[in-house]
Parts: sequence; C-alpha cells; structure tokens
Amino acid sequence: MSTETPSDLIELANRLADAGGDVIRPYFRQPIAIDTKADASPVTIADREAEQAIRAVLAVARPDDGIIGEEFGSEKTGAEYVWVIDPIDGTKSFITGRPIFGTLIALVCNGAPILGVIDQPISGERWIGLRGHGATLNGNPIRVRECPTLADATIGTTAPDLFDLTGAKSWQQAAAAARHVVYGGDCYTYAQIATGLVDAVVEAGLQTYDFAALAPVVEEAGGVVTDWQGNPLTLASDGTIVACGDARLHAELLDLLH
Repeated sequence: MSTETPSDLIELANRLADAGGDVIRPYFRQPIAIDTKADASPVTIADREAEQAIRAVLAVARPDDGIIGEEFGSEKTGAEYVWVIDPIDGTKSFITGRPIFGTLIALVCNGAPILGVIDQPISGERWIGLRGHGATLNGNPIRVRECPTLADATIGTTAPDLFDLTGAKSWQQAAAAARHVVYGGDCYTYAQIATGLVDAVVEAGLQTYDFAALAPVVEEAGGVVTDWQGNPLTLASDGTIVACGDARLHAELLDLLH
C-alpha cells in the first residue's frame, strides 16, 4: 500500500464498484427470492453475488488486506488495511424497485476510514471520498452547502422506528426544530449531504458496514461526521451517527442529542 498513489486507490475503488454494480443491475425490478436474516432484515441473491464479486477483485488486488462484509463475514481484521463492504445498503429499497439504495465500499487504515465509495448502480451516480484528496460525484468535485442553524436545515433519517426510546425522543426534538425532514434513503441521503442538497442525517443502530464508507465522502466534501458523543468514526464506533454539511449545525445537533 505504501507505494500506491491516490489515483491507484481511486482506480481500484472504481473497479470494485463496477464489479458490484454489474451484478446488481440485472436483478433490479426482477422477480427474485427474498430471504430474511436473523435480524429480520431482507437479503437477496443480488446482495450475496455482489459482495462475492467485490471480494474476488480484492483477492487478486489486495490479498493481504482484511475484509469486513455484511453477507460473508470478516477475515484478517487485524491487518493494517481493512476493506468494509455493504453490497446493497437499503435492500428494502432495492426489492421494491426504488433506486435510492447503494453499494458501500470503504478502506480503513488502522481502524479509521480513509476511502469511501457510495455507488448507485441504477442511476449511475458514484460518490468517492479519499482522505486528503476531496470528494467527487462521477469524477467531478463536490461540496457541502452552508447551513449554520437547525431552523434552516433539511435533515433526514432512514426510519424513525430504528431508534430506541431515548434516541427516538432526541430525533423527535431535532425533527421538530428543523425546517424540513426527509425519510428513507439509507446511504443515499448522506451522499446528498456531500452534494449540497441535504444538511444533516441523524441515525443510530448502524453496523460497521453501514457507516464506514460514509465519513470519507461527507468529510472530504467539507462536512462533519461523528458519533453522538462527537467522536470520529472508527471500526469500534457504537453505530450512532450525526452527519452534517456545516460544523455549526453539527454542534447544535450534538447539544440537542444530549
């Protein structure tokens, strides 16, 4: 890894996303079997085959790196570099024909995400953030928008029923104070923060593969992403997320969540 350039990493990120998208597209809006996992979330052959395709590229390109994947578990997680894969973030959107799901791919170095990919294979939108090198949408630089106060903000969460009782109360307070509230979208709403179309996302109960790719994209576009305590995201994070385009809004939300 030490001899690689930023362009090498981005080229690999694109290859990984291409591999997943090539699998996913033929299954979209087609009749496929839907299984239910132990946590009651849905999974399909598209989820499984997309992760296998991404892993196959990594097996050749990065045989010494670790992998954490939603569908096929973890390996070599003690490695300096670990790839984190969610082949379809938003499977409910995928199985209902809504193109607001995404493939999430992250590269983590010593526990901290340094590269993130949010890929929407149906619309052809691909967000990439690489630590220290900015964020792009389909290769074009992107930037968050300014929004210093919650009263002026458009904020979102995937589903309010995913919060526990304490979290639900905090979310309700934030939603009541915001200008606009949007629901659904999973990773897609975070991408809209990076693109300057949404101001904040507040969530809880996320797994590592749900959030690892999000921070580099939003942060490299100029935003802030932490847990509810204000800590940067790592592999050890607790799954609470506050992502904002404006640091002033982020500070206001953290105060409210406490």
